[in-house]
Amino acid sequence: MENDFDIHAHTYDAVFTHSKIGRAQRKQVYSYLAKALPLLDSLSVLELNCGTGEDAQYFHKQGHQVIATDISEGMINVARKKYSDIQFQALDITSITSNTFDKKFDLIFSNFGGFNCLTAAQIKTFLQTAETLLTTQGKLVLVIMPKNTLWERFYFIVKGQFKNAFRRNSDKAIYANVEGVQVPTWYYNPGEINAFAKAYATPTTIKPIGIAIPPSYLEPYFANKPRFMKLLITLESWFQNPFWAKYADHFLISFEKK
Repeated sequence: MENDFDIHAHTYDAVFTHSKIGRAQRKQVYSYLAKALPLLDSLSVLELNCGTGEDAQYFHKQGHQVIATDISEGMINVARKKYSDIQFQALDITSITSNTFDKKFDLIFSNFGGFNCLTAAQIKTFLQTAETLLTTQGKLVLVIMPKNTLWERFYFIVKGQFKNAFRRNSDKAIYANVEGVQVPTWYYNPGEINAFAKAYATPTTIKPIGIAIPPSYLEPYFANKPRFMKLLITLESWFQNPFWAKYADHFLISFEKK
């Protein structure tokens, strides 16, 4: 079935995965994963919104067993061509039930805003399902776009686009332009995700991803400014308090099964 992100599949790596900003933000996520996951254990990982497979490859290289899923057939096709030894599956999050897989997972992971394509009701439903999919000590790690991103507000205010500066701060769908396709997007702050999950999981970590490192759409400006980018990456490490999570481009939130 055709999906809004199919058109983006063949350019996603160039636009984000291999961009300076994309690599810098992903490195922040991997820094957390390296500390949070057991070093000697081979884990069973379910990845949601896997895109072109970059994170699936990371888990695979760490020795984990990965099932990587995405709603976009186009993304899955690109991922399979890149990493033929990983199990990729075209799958809509909203269709996942406790019976979808014949195994339980030590980790369920979604990176860079996949959950922003879901309504609040859909997230609540999945979190309830996730409880049944996780092992006893299983973890859920999500990277989500919040409502109050400081970089975005600064960028649009400087451009005189005051309405766009505060566009994320809404409970309604905001239409994001993905290569000419208007994709409905919802933004959530950490407190909202915590509230959705409280019946099923215990929060363990909240951290900003991209509080000093800018959003990826600013890549053209920063691409030829390596010293400035290096400074921002250094500053990122200074602002790791959970307080900053709702002001970053993304935030990482992790849970353990209750």
